[in-house]
Amino acid sequence: MHCPVCGNKTRLQIRTDTELKNFPLYCPKCKQESLIDAKNLQITVIKGFEEKHRTD
Repeated sequence: MHCPVCGNKTRLQIRTDTELKNFPLYCPKCKQESLIDAKNLQITVIKGFEEKHRTD
């Protein structure tokens, strides 16, 4: 999974059947935390640098 702030890889991997709700995603490179939802590999940023949708 990629960081919604800087775009670099994080240490988190998700499967196609993984569902996350209000998950704190931490990026070791930019040292920022974003609150995300994930369902069917669709990542939605709830709180973080900016609101956007990502597909990884």
